[in-house]
Amino acid sequence: MKADLHMHTTDSDGRNTNEELFALAKERGVDMIAITDHDVCTNVKQNRALGDQYGVAYIPGIELSTLEDGKSVHLLGYFRDEAYDAKAMKAYYTMIREGRENRAKTFIKNLAIHEAIHITYDDVLAVSDGIIARPHIAKAIINRYPQYTHNDIFNRFIGDHCRSFVPSTELSVQEGLDLLRQHNVLVVLAHPGLLKATIHDKVLSTYDFDGIEAYYGRHTPTQKRHYETLARDRGWLITAGSDYHGIPNDKQHLSLGEATLSGDELDAFLTALHR
Repeated sequence: MKADLHMHTTDSDGRNTNEELFALAKERGVDMIAITDHDVCTNVKQNRALGDQYGVAYIPGIELSTLEDGKSVHLLGYFRDEAYDAKAMKAYYTMIREGRENRAKTFIKNLAIHEAIHITYDDVLAVSDGIIARPHIAKAIINRYPQYTHNDIFNRFIGDHCRSFVPSTELSVQEGLDLLRQHNVLVVLAHPGLLKATIHDKVLSTYDFDGIEAYYGRHTPTQKRHYETLARDRGWLITAGSDYHGIPNDKQHLSLGEATLSGDELDAFLTALHR
């Protein structure tokens, strides 16, 4: 059995519907998937039915956006029960949706000021089916400025290091951990190799996650070995995920099934999930 534990749908910034992910997983021989949309967990009942239909096991998940010293830290949460539907979690989804709408408007202002890139909020809404995120802003820019690619836009205009960047949330790492732990969620540090150098060691040494996404497409072999060793030393689970978004010519993420967990590591993850 192999599992891809990190991917996105049109409910956040992915390009594929939920059913398209299940169909793709079946086609590629992936036995289990976790859908981890940004800051929301919805359509769980539908996903369970799709899992039965396609013969692909399903785990409800979320990718929570948090900050450490003003830098982005993403937490992958895997729900053990029905807590994705809890009142506090629903309030969080609403808060983030409203925050992302305001963030998009600030991005639009910053892009005009710093980069002479002029798009409107309606342009972004037109390419968004769910929570607004940076890939929707990138798509809106491409529609008006086709000379730029998706990767160009992230590297030059809206990446974390760019002048126009706007943080996605004011929730701290500790607040994110607390929110998820209060709802019986298994918490994994997402793609640690993408953490900014200024916070990388602090995040890994300060917080007690349940696991770490050691097997990630943009991790080097040296990084993977480092995170494997760290997981053993800290008693953390090891996970794997493609971070699939379904964006054409996307060099930032793998395709579904290209990073998977299996064997003893998957058994340990599932044991912890069902504990």
